[in-house]
Amino acid sequence: MIARGLTAALAVLGIASAAHAHGIAGNRLFPGTLAIDDPAVADEMVMPGFSSFKHEAQGRDATENTLNWSFFRLLTPTLAFGIGSGWIHRNWGDIQRSGFETTTVALKAELYRNDLHETLVSAGIGWGIPHSGARGIDESAPGTSEPGFFFGKGFGDLPDSLAWLRPFAVTGSVVAELPTGARATNFGFDAATGAFVSMPTAKVDTLHWGFSIQYSPLYLTDRFTPGRLPKEEPVNQLVPLVEFAFDSPRGEKTAATMNPGLAYVATSWQFAAEALVPLNREAGHGVGVRAQLLFFLDELAPKLFGTLLLGR
Repeated sequence: MIARGLTAALAVLGIASAAHAHGIAGNRLFPGTLAIDDPAVADEMVMPGFSSFKHEAQGRDATENTLNWSFFRLLTPTLAFGIGSGWIHRNWGDIQRSGFETTTVALKAELYRNDLHETLVSAGIGWGIPHSGARGIDESAPGTSEPGFFFGKGFGDLPDSLAWLRPFAVTGSVVAELPTGARATNFGFDAATGAFVSMPTAKVDTLHWGFSIQYSPLYLTDRFTPGRLPKEEPVNQLVPLVEFAFDSPRGEKTAATMNPGLAYVATSWQFAAEALVPLNREAGHGVGVRAQLLFFLDELAPKLFGTLLLGR
């Protein structure tokens, strides 16, 4: 009932002003981030995304390699439908397992935009399709509801006395993962036999939250004037950034990572890569890596994605 109500509200809010191919508010470009979701609502596709890191999985230390993908299509100028999933290979040394992670479908809507003050706010609702993930990698679940909130704020509107802060921006997201059932059946490690066996696993509410700090070198040039909108999109730039991501399961310790990296944003695509640095034991062991290739579909194929599915 809550998920249906949020979806209806987002559909109503998704009929506001025109959207951009990129996550742009005035002079500010918010690149697609990797550890958290960015505030942009656009025709876009991630294929592929890649990550590799070491962490504890099903009671034992494991190396996890993931390939993932996602696709979003604008329904109205500010409302998009999306779907995403991935493939996980998990290696415990003596045992290896692979399989699909949970497939999620979603709606995401732009709620607020202020171009002069470089502000962008959006919200979404996702649904994890029940039992669409593999049992061998603990991805089988009864389904999830995933409401989320996303924002971006650039500081290019600051006065001359704080001009050194103008290149900076922050983005953030908060997503609640709410299982529709308390238990699922997956493979887990049985300490008595030393083998992986089928066993019930608990599914608890989890809060995924985080923020990023970004730096746009274009503000070191005379290209932008505070209080004036740009004559052209601020694309074709390299954006240094650092993300902080946190996963907080109910009743358990929070897993925290710091993810420094770079994103290069072109007219029709973006490539980003970052290190995955655990800030506590719950987040893993050693430094991992994450990378992503993102396509802006209405720029890449305007004849196919240049029109909206609903309205104008």
